[in-house]
Amino acid sequence: MSFTFLGTGSYTPDKIVTNQEVSTIVDTSDEWIMKRIGVRQRYVSVDESAADMGVKAAKKALEDAGTDPADLDLIIASTISSDTVCPGVACMVQKELGVSCPAFDVAAACTGFLFMLEIAAGYFARGMVKKVLLVSGERMSGVLDWTDRATCCIFGDGAGAVVLGEGDSYLYSCFDTRGGDEVLSVPVYSDRSPFYKKKLKPAAVQMNGQETYKFAVTTMSANILRVLEMAGLEPEDMAAVIPHQANYRIINEARKRVPGIPPERFHVNIENYGNTSSASVPILLDEVKRSGAFRRGDYIILVAFGGGLSSGACLVRW
Repeated sequence: MSFTFLGTGSYTPDKIVTNQEVSTIVDTSDEWIMKRIGVRQRYVSVDESAADMGVKAAKKALEDAGTDPADLDLIIASTISSDTVCPGVACMVQKELGVSCPAFDVAAACTGFLFMLEIAAGYFARGMVKKVLLVSGERMSGVLDWTDRATCCIFGDGAGAVVLGEGDSYLYSCFDTRGGDEVLSVPVYSDRSPFYKKKLKPAAVQMNGQETYKFAVTTMSANILRVLEMAGLEPEDMAAVIPHQANYRIINEARKRVPGIPPERFHVNIENYGNTSSASVPILLDEVKRSGAFRRGDYIILVAFGGGLSSGACLVRW
């Protein structure tokens, strides 16, 4: 036994920051951002934490699932941009929902939502849970250097959530991590130890764009093909692919390396949201599901990459 998806939900802050507004902060333009990244606007929090946004996405997912929060057996959250290391986002979501169950966070950068699915599958397989809430909340605007156009133009804020129940929808998965901080990292905000002598990197997203691009395109396409092979299915059998929204050029190039999946089934919403890190997959999943692009019984692939460097893909039957 694995699980089935009972409901989805997502949330974004009210404030929209366009490329025009970004260009008043850093030397860039709408044309430059659209050409290199594919983002036209992003949502930015002005008074909500990653946990605050996660709560709102969670409530929508619970409503969609028709699930009473009191029935939850476990809450897992993914984030790399929480206002607090402790308590974690999952703990704050648990408090606001008024429930009593184990709750903990996963820090796997943009692949975090997929790692949570894998963890949840283990709980279901052992018969330890019947209802699980997964929440990805990210306030990436707070961990950016807004003078660095190579990174500040990319990201946005938001949250996505799913409610899982007993079933057999989670079919195949693959994950990989290539440890190191040379390509992508988010250093800690500060270090208060009077004894620590190592020089700290600036407390903002650090990214080697070229290396990130190569890693992303290679791993996303390879992992899609790998789970298809594991399942003995063909690309054309997929009703939808839900990829991490890091960069439009990355998504498009990865799509080209998986012939057989019609372009319209490779879903993209980065233009309106930017890269919301671990929240991007559940936000897009919620959006695509509500559009009616797939139905119960359809095969769907979720695929992501992120800092770590981490990567993963999973094949589900909706």
